Amino acid sequence: MTAGRRLLLLHAHPDDESLMTGGTIARYLADGVDVRVLTFTLGEEGEVIGDRWAQLVADGGADQLGGLRIGELTSALAELTPPDREPMAPRFLGGAGHWRDSGMAGAPSASHPRALAGAMFDEVVATLAAEVVDFAPQVVITYDPAGTYGHPDHQTVHAASAAALPVAAKTLGAQLKVYESVTQESVLRDGLAEAAGRVPDGWRMPTAGELPSYPDARITAEIDVDDVYDRKVAALRAHATQVTVAPSGTEYALSNNILQPIGRREHFIRTGWFGLDEAPDGFETDLFAGLS
Repeated sequence: MTAGRRLLLLHAHPDDESLMTGGTIARYLADGVDVRVLTFTLGEEGEVIGDRWAQLVADGGADQLGGLRIGELTSALAELTPPDREPMAPRFLGGAGHWRDSGMAGAPSASHPRALAGAMFDEVVATLAAEVVDFAPQVVITYDPAGTYGHPDHQTVHAASAAALPVAAKTLGAQLKVYESVTQESVLRDGLAEAAGRVPDGWRMPTAGELPSYPDARITAEIDVDDVYDRKVAALRAHATQVTVAPSGTEYALSNNILQPIGRREHFIRTGWFGLDEAPDGFETDLFAGLS
């Protein structure tokens, strides 16, 4: 039964939704679940791949990259949506452009007056809580405390989620499960081993420990996205200023040209549950498991 199921995914920048949870979005959309992707910034501080849009970057004078990335996000969400359904539309916390990409830790962009990482935390939390109450999801996906790879905006998304979700759950008085999107260690290792013989020119393999992952024993949920794998790859290609998909269609790289596998399974750690009689038990293959 998927009628009435609602899944909310919280992401910091356009492309995060496809990189981290693209298969999960496509899988649940295909199952008839009402899925909403809430993005916190426009990704204005992203590094652009290629020359065509290179002058749009923040430090290149134009500072127009965020607007372009709205278009990329729109295309990616359309790729993840089944062809017989109306494509998801981008939705931004506080409205498009309300908060700005802070850039990596220590970057001058962190001092921008609209930088998410420097925003009034209570305002971010209250705005997020209102979004959650408006949508009333049964499942929310966010980031781990490290912000995946230490990005200040990812860390802000995690912290705001941790503060806002209990408030929203209490207001709703409904069942709610919370997950953090992570990479499983063995899956990453196996994917890199398989890709070692087909590294595109100009790319390199990651060094040991360079890509973040969690030990298998920490993982509490796995979503099989093999049936929607092609949609996930197409969504990654839609973020052309940020992501390059290898000719094989099985790996990608960001502007750093470090190879990463495109997984056919996506992994999560369950960190919260509200309105349930008891904590969920066991390993899950459905994020809605245990909900009435």
